[in-house]
Amino acid sequence: MATYGDVRQWRPDPLDEAEQELKRRSDTLLGLSDEFAATGTPAEWAGDAADSAKGKHKAIIDRMEHLVAEVSAARSAIGRTADAVIGLGHAVKEVDGLASANGFAIGDDGSVKDVAPPRTVPAEQEDEVRRERERIRAELVDRVEQILRRADDIDSDLAGVLGKVASGQIGDDGATTLAAAAEAGQRQGVLSVLEPPSGKGTPGDNAGWWDTLSDEERKYVITNHPEWIGNRDGVPFTARDEANRALLVSEKERLQEEARRLQADLDDNLFGGVFTDTDDKLDRVKEKLESIKAIEETLARPGERQLLLFNTDSERAEAAIANGNVDTADHVSVFVPGLTSNVPDSMAGYDSNMDHLQKRAEDELNRYGDGGTVATVTWIGYQAPQLTLGSLFSDNSVALDSAAKAGAEKLTPFLQGIDTARDTDAHLTALGHSYGSTTTGFALQNNTGVDDAVFFGSPGIGTDDLEDVKVPDGHSTYIEAKNDAVGDLRRFGIDPSHMDGMQYGSSAESRHPGDGHVLTGVTGHTSYLDDGSTSQYNMAVITAGLSDRVVEGAEKGFGDTLTEPFSD
Repeated sequence: MATYGDVRQWRPDPLDEAEQELKRRSDTLLGLSDEFAATGTPAEWAGDAADSAKGKHKAIIDRMEHLVAEVSAARSAIGRTADAVIGLGHAVKEVDGLASANGFAIGDDGSVKDVAPPRTVPAEQEDEVRRERERIRAELVDRVEQILRRADDIDSDLAGVLGKVASGQIGDDGATTLAAAAEAGQRQGVLSVLEPPSGKGTPGDNAGWWDTLSDEERKYVITNHPEWIGNRDGVPFTARDEANRALLVSEKERLQEEARRLQADLDDNLFGGVFTDTDDKLDRVKEKLESIKAIEETLARPGERQLLLFNTDSERAEAAIANGNVDTADHVSVFVPGLTSNVPDSMAGYDSNMDHLQKRAEDELNRYGDGGTVATVTWIGYQAPQLTLGSLFSDNSVALDSAAKAGAEKLTPFLQGIDTARDTDAHLTALGHSYGSTTTGFALQNNTGVDDAVFFGSPGIGTDDLEDVKVPDGHSTYIEAKNDAVGDLRRFGIDPSHMDGMQYGSSAESRHPGDGHVLTGVTGHTSYLDDGSTSQYNMAVITAGLSDRVVEGAEKGFGDTLTEPFSD
């Protein structure tokens, strides 16, 4: 088994040289095809001697075909191993660079050591710095583990092919020419593509695995196994988008066929679905087809969009769509909606909200800063409670926190995967509305790498103590509109407006601090994201990393008193 120190020394050059030498020998053997054909016995020669000569000639040809197949298999395996080593070398360079940039060192035994922690850290930032270093160290450990897993796989694959060559197990697949034998050998020299980590894997596991793959292997995975990466947190979102778009097509075809089958079953049954659950199954399939239609229509809108998540395994379809490129944007915000949100009914409207928010955030970056790019994400990646009779009295009821906790288990790695999948961290903001703020609050009690959080219209964020929320001090903001009854429910923790350390953003009519134009006020529970509103402006400047430009709201949740922008 190779050590990390061994893998650091792996180079593709010797493999390339061996592959080129085998190519020369293969070309020499293939060049003998015409000569061997010419050495056949004359057609008019007959008798025992002729039969013996023909037999010997055929034996030589067969041996040459097997020899060509063996050389071709070895050449193919060694060439592909060289490509794999290049991919592995990229992964080693990536993880060593990440470690060095953050004051860590990776030993030849694969151990990760904190060799240069910050010497002076302000007391108020100690927890934040500690969390960030814990996050980076965990990612490094996971990446090293995947590098070693990949190294063992490469070594095993190459040894397997060469072992078959040495023991004469490479066949010519019945080839009758040397060229056909070479093709047969090449097929037997193909290496396996390492499957992703078992289960869902941590974002660090998944990023580490993806980094070890060569460009050719990545294309193979996207084309042949899009299900491996579509929802795999830690894999770059550009690749996930391509995979999920492919899955969207195949899943649509599968569901359409399932709908036809279920409808046929109902049509053939005298009593329809009275004594079966076929009609219920058909309704669920139709709802998922409606979800796919909503996703397709959203992706077809003008502007860059990415399908970051697509899942039909749950009762209702789940999806996440980004405006902008999450892999490259300087600032990324992830919006989690609440009660009644679902893909067919909600995706289009929330995507419009996030499209507007992206533009407003970039406007503020151009106004106050040096510019920058923003990506905004609509994340309907959990089974949000619905206002149906069955839902109200189920474990998924809006009166319980079980759906929020289950959603947080999915949201946490999604948020972690944003920075993990990138070469440089984004400024990351989490936005949670209504029951989605509870889901977000539970997720942020884990180490997600989120830099800012905005909760609005919240029935509670899953805790009474803001210290439980792992976001830098002074970077959790609450917005509550006038006459928003949900904001006063205190169902899942105390009213966020009463939490020590919580910042307050206004939802009342105000004037833009920059040019003085009017920002509209909102009231009630559903208008926080209205374009041109004060609440939207506040989310835009926080998303843009300009929290010092927030228009502050009154404390204790009244949300209708305007004061000066606050500074963190």
